[in-house]
Amino acid sequence: MPELRKDPIIGRWVIIATERAGRPDQFTTRPHEGPPENDCPFCAGRESQTSPEIYAVRPANTPANTPGWEVRVVPSIAPFLRIEGELERRGKGLYDIMNGIGAHEIVIESNKHVVNMADLSEEQIARVIAVYIERMRDLEKDTRFKYVLVFKNQGWSAGGGRVKHSRSQLIATPVNPKRVKEELVGARHYYEYHDRCIFCDLIKQELEVGDRLILDSDGFIAVAPFAARFPFEVWILPKKHSCDFTSMDAGMRLSLSSMMKKVLSKLEKGLNDPPYNYILHTAPFRRAKAGYWKSIDYDYHWHIEIMPRLTRVAGFEWGTGFYICPLSPESAAKFLREVEVNEDASYGTK
Repeated sequence: MPELRKDPIIGRWVIIATERAGRPDQFTTRPHEGPPENDCPFCAGRESQTSPEIYAVRPANTPANTPGWEVRVVPSIAPFLRIEGELERRGKGLYDIMNGIGAHEIVIESNKHVVNMADLSEEQIARVIAVYIERMRDLEKDTRFKYVLVFKNQGWSAGGGRVKHSRSQLIATPVNPKRVKEELVGARHYYEYHDRCIFCDLIKQELEVGDRLILDSDGFIAVAPFAARFPFEVWILPKKHSCDFTSMDAGMRLSLSSMMKKVLSKLEKGLNDPPYNYILHTAPFRRAKAGYWKSIDYDYHWHIEIMPRLTRVAGFEWGTGFYICPLSPESAAKFLREVEVNEDASYGTK
């Protein structure tokens, strides 16, 4: 029988409709989806094919926009928001308008032509994480911006585009995204009633129950969320409370890179390299003002959500706000726990 499950953070309902699908191992995908790839502009030696770099991890003796880099950040050639100009907030009747001001950057994760982050070394993933933090800290200095969303579109059906070089994106926005605000509100309400972080309670319960636990390692856990929206959806959370992704030290960054490699490798091997998205939800920039949420350091908890693209969102979902997941999170977690991966099979950057 289908089961309705309520997300404890934002109150969203999900339908777990397991009779609509078969076993977990039937959710594999066909590789090499999408149109053929032309010459890759993101590989080392082709720096002239991108916009001039904003930031790069490279030896001090190598000039910008030349080979020698390990991670490179460039502006998007088709930005959703543009960095030049002022917000100019205004009204038009009952409608609110502002200029499309923001920042849209591409993080090129390796100088080699590696397609999936799962195939990078843990050390290289740690470099990518450090670059996320560096760019977020730099963009926070711009008082026009309230939030930076880091995300990855892996594969054609996940929005990855024709070029398959492993990369992620970050977008700075002048407003807090609705999905993040829903979590912020839900976390604050829980804290006001319980005087505890809901994410910390979630972590404790998942560790005790174990049915949805995928990995528990070096300060992080990976779980299939109780009200998963998609088959094999995975959340990665730090076990120690923290609302700011940017607060991690070098040791925590390496631990997170190890967790991400293990999870992405399990998805790659167990589901035949599926397209996926991941998003980073962290606390917004905090600048003192009237109505400032003073408890955010205690009630919010940063995390990464990984969503394989194995099903499609259709009319019912758009019309109701419900999601329909044809696989129980417990079955997905059990399947992923049992996928064995070779953690040594990875590429460096040289």
